[in-house]
Amino acid sequence: MPYKESTGNMYPWVDGMHTHLGGECGHGCIYCYVNSRRWGRPKRYIGEIRLIDKELEVDYGSGKTIFIEHMNDMFADRVPSKFIDQILEHCNKYPDNTYVFQSKNPARALEFVDKFPEKIMFGTTIETNRENIIRKVSKAPPPNARFTGIYALKHLKNLKTTRIFVTLEPIMDFDLEIMTSWLKCLKPDFVNIGADSQGHKLQEPSWSKVEKLIKNIQNANIEIREKSNLERLKR
Repeated sequence: MPYKESTGNMYPWVDGMHTHLGGECGHGCIYCYVNSRRWGRPKRYIGEIRLIDKELEVDYGSGKTIFIEHMNDMFADRVPSKFIDQILEHCNKYPDNTYVFQSKNPARALEFVDKFPEKIMFGTTIETNRENIIRKVSKAPPPNARFTGIYALKHLKNLKTTRIFVTLEPIMDFDLEIMTSWLKCLKPDFVNIGADSQGHKLQEPSWSKVEKLIKNIQNANIEIREKSNLERLKR
């Protein structure tokens, strides 16, 4: 998939998106937006993880914010390290951009920090703090591992130009005190909050609980970026 300008509701603050990887993410999240409810999973994202060489030739230009591997998890365990190296090398050829990486396995990114582009934003998804809920819908690392991984990444002294964000989407039921403490501890640059958009019948929190979490985050002077799909939980 060649570089394309960002459209839709996922992250309106990015200028474009690009993926070098084919094959299916090993996390197997049932709510993954790559699985279209109408059309199913595109053929490009079926089968073993593979690097599509022609995507390494895409000209990124300059002055953009680009979400890399938005259709996969670049730092998932099944992605070979040599693929990650080549993707980062491609990004480094265009240093005037800001690159957005997001992973449910942020601890693995620690192996590659010396190869990161100068300007990056790194995020992780924490839909809930409850591992028993995640285990029913995903094979990704548990929430506490994502929390400790992104915390370690944030506190590396040589990543001064890195902005950290957390995405709570699709938000699932959670423990208010734990989620609040995690986010206060991380002190990310911003938090995205959104709900399930495709009717996967997830175990969701009440709107009153979400509202309390938002208030707690705001009281900690952390920016909130609410997704429009949260409106459903308010009803």
